[in-house]
Amino acid sequence: MSAPEFTPRPQLAEDVARFVRRRIFNGTYPAGEYIRLDQLAAELGISVTPVREALFELRGEGLLDQLPRRGFVVLPFTDRDITDVSDLQAHVGGELAARAAVNIDDAALAELSVIHDQLAEAYAADDGDRAVRLNHEFHRAINVAADSPKLAQLMSQITRYAPESVFPTIAGWPTRSVTDHARILTALRAHDADAARAAMSDHLAAGAAPLIEHLVSRGVAQKAT
Repeated sequence: MSAPEFTPRPQLAEDVARFVRRRIFNGTYPAGEYIRLDQLAAELGISVTPVREALFELRGEGLLDQLPRRGFVVLPFTDRDITDVSDLQAHVGGELAARAAVNIDDAALAELSVIHDQLAEAYAADDGDRAVRLNHEFHRAINVAADSPKLAQLMSQITRYAPESVFPTIAGWPTRSVTDHARILTALRAHDADAARAAMSDHLAAGAAPLIEHLVSRGVAQKAT
């Protein structure tokens, strides 16, 4: 796996955190592995400062621990952890979708429709990176339309624990995602808050089972005892 190009900018630490998070979720950094600041900084071609900031951020998220004189180590996570995050996403995301259904205007609906079509094309072309970006844009547009910035911020924090980059690789998920998004769009166009809440909650909760199967089968996640 080649390292992406990093250029100095204020969110550099966040970019590094996203990079490491992806490696944890795809199994490149398995549970128990130590991540060395100097080695990762050299690999990415940046100083150790943003790398250190990123690893502290991931420690705060519960993905890493810091041991004296040994550095940062990847912590194990379980199917229960994934289910907990999925359930929380479903609840908060459903509420945001319900509020968006009340507030959303024609311009935002048109933008969502374009993103939806582009996402379907990305899935069909097996373009995982583009699909991840467009999926994020789809959900972000709904969260913005909800006009509830604190709740949207909470949702953004929760989503960090969901390995978005994995979903395009899960068998059957691209088709399920496109179908779910179409249902969400229908509810938003009808300004039906209850239908939007149900559609979004179902969509976010549905990802837990295939994600668990995918990650457990690859040894990335463990079954809770």
